[in-house]
Amino acid sequence: MAKNASIEGTSDGSAVDRLVDIDFARGLAVFGMYVAHLGGGPIPDDVGLVGNLMGLADGRSSALFAVLAGFSIILITGRKAPKSGEAGRQAVARVAIRALVLLAIGSILTCLGTRVAVILGPYGICFLLVLPLYRLSAQQLGLLAAGTALVLPQMRFLLFQLFPEVYLDPVVHGDYPAMTWVPFVIAGMAIARLSLDTQAMHWRLGLAGVALAALGYGGSWLALRLLPSVSAALKKVLVAAPHSETTFSILGNTGCAMIVLAACWLAMDALPHLRKLVWPIIAVGSMSLTAYVLHIVGIAYFNRMLGEDGSLSMLFGFVVVIGTFAVLWLRVFQRGPMEVLMGRITDLARHIH
Repeated sequence: MAKNASIEGTSDGSAVDRLVDIDFARGLAVFGMYVAHLGGGPIPDDVGLVGNLMGLADGRSSALFAVLAGFSIILITGRKAPKSGEAGRQAVARVAIRALVLLAIGSILTCLGTRVAVILGPYGICFLLVLPLYRLSAQQLGLLAAGTALVLPQMRFLLFQLFPEVYLDPVVHGDYPAMTWVPFVIAGMAIARLSLDTQAMHWRLGLAGVALAALGYGGSWLALRLLPSVSAALKKVLVAAPHSETTFSILGNTGCAMIVLAACWLAMDALPHLRKLVWPIIAVGSMSLTAYVLHIVGIAYFNRMLGEDGSLSMLFGFVVVIGTFAVLWLRVFQRGPMEVLMGRITDLARHIH
């Protein structure tokens, strides 16, 4: 079984015991994005239980992906204690190189012309923005995550109002603007700094996630009903819809990510045989960069060959094929192909002294 410490597969022996749980969550995030990208477009309100469950993936799976990105940064730079000296400089360089490679891969995938908003480029930008924070404690990172979630969406809204002609994509604009996705990454860094070796901490993380989700989605629901006559522009600040980039949305989606992480830890601890049952999901999570790239390339291929970029049958096919590929690949190799490539490039950091 491959045990990868980061989303791209960098090993870190100190974290190895918990990585199956993280890979499980990461695999769920990848498949959630498959649902959002391949489910056949927006889900109508009257599609029933299956459609509503599929709608849950929109926005939340990418948020979970971003939270896990922050977790990965701490695994690379030192989870129990931040690396220092030469090891610290090399770890920082690894993250920076990783970010630049993600920017390059994201640009290439965007050029394929799919309708999918590729997350890898903004993901790399967020890596660079939060990298100076890797020495902070869990409490400091948690406070900073909360502060950026409260302040940055409002700053972004004001920038739109004051300077509508200024185009600062991808920091302010786009489907994953860095201003409103950095809080997810910082939250993941804070979670990674916690002592996650006990069920008590897993329960606390899950309950904190429930509270955040209730605050985000419930706060939005309450605000919209208490302020029914506000302008359309102000309502954009109060909604918690997917990719609305509001404080309510960030709080709600971060809470959902924490619930998923806690559930993965608790389920794996309570059900010893669960690992075998969900091994395809874990396998995909351990090579998530490969799985993400494959599904974008696949969507581009089917779009050009068949004129189709999403359907339930295509979604099922992608999940089965890529899940099977991941399982078979890991029977022979320790890491996915894109993870090997990323590892070789970031290994250049070893020359830093």
